[in-house]
Amino acid sequence: MPAGQQIHYKQNRLKQLRAFCHAARTGSVSAAAEKIFLSQPTVSLQIQALERELDTVLFERRGPKIRLTPEGELLYELAQPLVEGMDKLHETFSVQCGRVDHGTLDIAAGESTILYILPEPVRRFAEHHPGIDVRLHNVTGRDGLAMLRADEVDLAVGSMLEVPDDVTYRPFVTYRPTLITPADHPLANQPQVTLAEIARYGLILPPRHLSTWRMVDLVFRQAGLAYKVTLEAGGWEVIKKYVELGLGISIVTDVCLTGREPLGRVPLEQYFPRRSYGMVMRRGKFLSAQTKRFQAIVDGLFPNQGHERTRPRRIGTETLEDGLL
Repeated sequence: MPAGQQIHYKQNRLKQLRAFCHAARTGSVSAAAEKIFLSQPTVSLQIQALERELDTVLFERRGPKIRLTPEGELLYELAQPLVEGMDKLHETFSVQCGRVDHGTLDIAAGESTILYILPEPVRRFAEHHPGIDVRLHNVTGRDGLAMLRADEVDLAVGSMLEVPDDVTYRPFVTYRPTLITPADHPLANQPQVTLAEIARYGLILPPRHLSTWRMVDLVFRQAGLAYKVTLEAGGWEVIKKYVELGLGISIVTDVCLTGREPLGRVPLEQYFPRRSYGMVMRRGKFLSAQTKRFQAIVDGLFPNQGHERTRPRRIGTETLEDGLL
């Protein structure tokens, strides 16, 4: 094959593999086309050309949705690191030369993580890499995982109780479960309280689809105690404010407590597990230079804390299934 044809062939192969990988990741040819700024027919033709050349079927097509065949899964496993490596070649070269002077870092996280965990790591990253645009995506746990799987963010940061097989979770800091009360409440600042004592008072909790509600419900059910939720509110800052106003008591993670709030505090580690926060990444993902630098900053701020966790957390005999918080 002449040299010019070889170059053209390799360029086409990369385009075909890129189209294939985006279609595999999104489960949709049209979504893949939007991601790589091509028309849907063009992406379809590239995938079809790849199938003809490899003499195989890469996708099962069911209406607008597509799913990888076993052969498609094998090719995706082989091709994804190659495509990501080529797409990130400039960034990787720059970091190997000691330069990380341009680009973006996209982080998915919940509101609590953005407010209480990320300010110092992000400040230090911005200080050391002023040319990198940091974008924080304030999303729910499920949405954060979806963005991670679709490669719309470089990493996610938050708390996970159960880790899916396709992601890695490296916790770097741990916080304690704590009862918060109005300052003049009968339970305020007691050395310890029982679940029965807590159950006498109305609770203010985050929305019931989040893990905090499910954890509280599970612990009280296992203790055979009924409890009452008087107010459902989103966000620890909102919950703290309404506890301060005397509308109820709450069970929070002390990541949200500065010590300056006019609230009573009682540790609840004897009943509820500690909550870790960590970095979440898609397993097998090519890590950009920016992501590696951010990891290094986090590791420096929280030394000797990180370790990958993949097993579910349990309370009693039940697993608390959960996404990113």
